Amino acid sequence: MEGVDYLADERKKAEFDVDEMKIIWAGSRHHFQLSDRISKLVANDPGFSKEGRTMLPRKELFKSTLRKAAYGWKRIIELRLTEEEATVLRRYVDEPAFTDLHWGMFIPAIKGQGTDEQQKKWLPLAQKMQLIGCYAQTELGHGSNVQGLETTATFDPQTDEFVIHSPTLTSSKWWPGGLGKVSTHAVVYARLITDGKDYGINGFIVQLRSLEDHKPLPGVTVGDIGMKFGNGAYNSMDNGVLRFDHVRIPRDQMLMRVSQVTKEGKYVQSDVPRQLLYGTMVYVRQTIVADASLAMSRAVCIATRYSAVRRQFGSQNGGQETQVIDYKTQQNRLFPLLASAYAFRFVGEWLKWLYTDVTQRLQANDFSTLPEAHACTAGLKSLTTSATADGIEECRKLCGGHGYLCSSGLPELFAVYVPACTYEGDNVVLQLQVARFLMKTVSQLGTGTKPVGTTSYMGRIEYLMQCRSDVKQAMDWMKPSAIVEAYEARAARMSVACAKRLSKFDNQEEGFAELAADLVEAAVAHCQLIVVSKFVEKLQQDIPGKGVKQQLEVLCGIYSLYLLHKHQGDFLGTGYITSKQASLANDQLRALYSKLRPNAISLVDAFNYTDHYLGSILGRYDGNVYPKLYEAAWKDPLNDSDVADGFHEYVRPLLKQQLRTARL
Repeated sequence: MEGVDYLADERKKAEFDVDEMKIIWAGSRHHFQLSDRISKLVANDPGFSKEGRTMLPRKELFKSTLRKAAYGWKRIIELRLTEEEATVLRRYVDEPAFTDLHWGMFIPAIKGQGTDEQQKKWLPLAQKMQLIGCYAQTELGHGSNVQGLETTATFDPQTDEFVIHSPTLTSSKWWPGGLGKVSTHAVVYARLITDGKDYGINGFIVQLRSLEDHKPLPGVTVGDIGMKFGNGAYNSMDNGVLRFDHVRIPRDQMLMRVSQVTKEGKYVQSDVPRQLLYGTMVYVRQTIVADASLAMSRAVCIATRYSAVRRQFGSQNGGQETQVIDYKTQQNRLFPLLASAYAFRFVGEWLKWLYTDVTQRLQANDFSTLPEAHACTAGLKSLTTSATADGIEECRKLCGGHGYLCSSGLPELFAVYVPACTYEGDNVVLQLQVARFLMKTVSQLGTGTKPVGTTSYMGRIEYLMQCRSDVKQAMDWMKPSAIVEAYEARAARMSVACAKRLSKFDNQEEGFAELAADLVEAAVAHCQLIVVSKFVEKLQQDIPGKGVKQQLEVLCGIYSLYLLHKHQGDFLGTGYITSKQASLANDQLRALYSKLRPNAISLVDAFNYTDHYLGSILGRYDGNVYPKLYEAAWKDPLNDSDVADGFHEYVRPLLKQQLRTARL
């Protein structure tokens, strides 16, 4: 029945002010109002409909994406949206497109690596979309190892040009979004060679296609790399392949903010420190962590609502069956994911602050916090994206068989999200970078070099190596100090244990290779400590709204105690807690699930997602799942006729046993 809220009873159970929680989730009243207004604008505009997207053949899907991107730009112009509003609009259109890379990578690369003159020349064109750009770094043969890229940019002083060339098959650019069919320009990363010397990787602005007929320019071979995982999903993006055959560009198209090549071919470092480029990396990774909380919260919203709608078993005397959300096994899988969505949101907020702090320090030529900020953002990108990819898949399983339908929204959400575990740094490679930083930090303890930022706990290493938990009853685990110290002691002890094992190797690199799996575990422990401590810090702020802080305390407890239970081998193995204390943590966790249960639906309502953005019949706000699933089934093209194409040729002869006449 239309207009009936099947989840109304659940919403009446809320023990907190949902409107205030919406503002906490959004980050501020301004961000809430902005998101609310733009998401509704998109949801109510038929031009942005997602109807049937997962059923479209690739060419039709891609054409539909181009139409939406053009329509989105038209609406941005008509409504005179600010840059902030336009970014929010593209997020809620919710379809991977070439514009993501144009605004998200191409323009920031020019801003971060271009000189003032280069920015004056290229940014107005890019911002008016008079040219469309992408970010061509990854190659067929190299992704994570950027220093191993093979594309060359050789300076020719005779003509004052760089010659861009792909010397091998594996030097083909491979994967850049927007490259396959749309981009007119790219920031191409290549080995800068001048005067016979290789100066390593640098960015170059290269035109790829004619601005008249859009055909590839001479010497440029470019196309799409083919279908990717999932229906709809990332197949709306033209990830591309690109090869250069001695393509010439003017010298001033080398991005020259940190280094230049003179007319005579001399390589010169500018007075702008190279470390400034790390600021962009911190920014990109911060947005990836924010995106993780978005994707996790969408999946959790769908699974939580459907778990309240779905009833199975437990009927007494012909009464209603039990809501699936009331089963402890469901709560034990679902509620930690709900808590993770909030945890990632708050650590993402903190990373925004960190980016601002790093930027201000860089401008003042203070690079002291840079290695720590770099390691911290690398680790959090890895931790949050891995947990979110696994979390979305768990939400699909939590929805039973119906979660496997495209109309649940979960298969497409998963397929769109999982590349985040690989792009901007493979997650395991990133944790190894964190581990290197941790090993360096441990080696400097006692030398007078104070650990900074998220590693400052290492400054209390002597205490953390010998302290023991003083938890005596389950409730003690709700003390923030008890939780934070447990995570600090675990992280410190795992790092020190790795450092001790490493010291036994004559060759440090051999040691790193041999102990890589242990080092990744130590890095994960450090990153989980960051997320837990930032959640705890959030709770120390002034949080308005009836019952809001109490709910966040429950979520923080669930996040930290669930991870403690999951990794209790670490906590027990390092000797910080006893098996009895581990058991008490589990008792407290179960009690928190019961506390959370009446508020579950309202906690996902606080995400304030429209049905359009969720794109899920199972996650509908009104809970009217079954009639809508039935309705959607009949929209599949296979149901256009009662008798399927191919039946008469192949199946009828089988049924009639006339196999000799079947067209096989």
